Amino acid sequence: MNSDWAGLCHNLLDLVLQRLISPTDYLRACLVCKSWYGGAKNYKEHLAKMSSCDRSPPMLLIPTGKNGIWRPFNVMDDRLLGSQLKLGKRRFCGSSKGWLIAVEKDFTVTLTNPFLRYKGTRMKENSIIRLPPINPPNWVNKHRWANISNHCVFKASISTDPILNSADCIVAVIYEGFGRLAFIRLGKERTWIYADGRHTLIEEVVFVEDKCYAVDNWSKLLSFDVTTRSNPNVNVVAKGMKRTPNTTRYLMALNEGKNFMVQRTYYFDRERNKRVTWKIRVFELDLKDCKWIEKNTLGGISLFAGDNSTIYVLASELSRWQPNCIYFNHDNDSVTNELGPSRPCGPNDYGVYNVETQSFSNSYSTRLKTQMKNAHKPAIWIVPAPQL
Repeated sequence: MNSDWAGLCHNLLDLVLQRLISPTDYLRACLVCKSWYGGAKNYKEHLAKMSSCDRSPPMLLIPTGKNGIWRPFNVMDDRLLGSQLKLGKRRFCGSSKGWLIAVEKDFTVTLTNPFLRYKGTRMKENSIIRLPPINPPNWVNKHRWANISNHCVFKASISTDPILNSADCIVAVIYEGFGRLAFIRLGKERTWIYADGRHTLIEEVVFVEDKCYAVDNWSKLLSFDVTTRSNPNVNVVAKGMKRTPNTTRYLMALNEGKNFMVQRTYYFDRERNKRVTWKIRVFELDLKDCKWIEKNTLGGISLFAGDNSTIYVLASELSRWQPNCIYFNHDNDSVTNELGPSRPCGPNDYGVYNVETQSFSNSYSTRLKTQMKNAHKPAIWIVPAPQL
């Protein structure tokens, strides 16, 4: 006897939807039938809360080099999905809450939901959100950045889903020149707020409640209060350390109140035209003494780093991921920007680092390595964000 899922009474459907624990579960529920899709639309607020703390496994978005088409790769299943996403040939300077962040030639910042932009279908109206152009006061060498506008924003992040929770969504960008911060609150401002220009060479930002935390090139951790229209108040949370050349820093704020910083050091192999990561160090924030403490474990989680806002999952819940490992992708760096067209760009600097054994491995499958090798731009990690 076939089950009439479309005819499930509303009370029982509500019980099902209330017990879903991730946005991916909601996406699957929406696909059951039209009735379930309609019921799920009533849970947008609940979905927004889940999206803000989602720990679903990430996918890799890989550019194909053909007419701006990107395809998702499910690393857990070692499978290139058939979806063809029309995202253009731009470089994305951020992947956060399921949205991709990029900069246009006129310095307009865009937020794109890639899973609403399937090739051959009509693009949904809310698949792209266009923000005002970046135009900081006294911006040095603006015309130079116009020629490589995909790189005028070093990295970017958002605080929450801009559709499901637009009233509370804040976008932060680290713009080039001196690595300074700018913010904009969706629906509240029409221009960007530029943080105190004395804070420079910032490399990563994360949002925790009503604050934005940033780490700079000296590993100093700063907090910015971005709840007001005025210039954000800035506090030093952790002291910096000795600066290491050719090093990128990533931040990760866990739900348990722990904060990690990853330092990734690389060199350029000119003969092979490659960038090579050769050293990774992990630090945990000691709030009491306001300093970073080096660690040799991640507490069983797996980290995913690159141009994306750093993602983590609990490896024990997802058997395909290795615990205490960092999966890193080729990403943007200021050195290759300075070299211009002759830069040893790649993308070729990716792999897996085990924090406990302090060893590198290339645990990606042959299929995935082939896709990464053929890509004309770096792949980027993303956790799909369903839209109802």
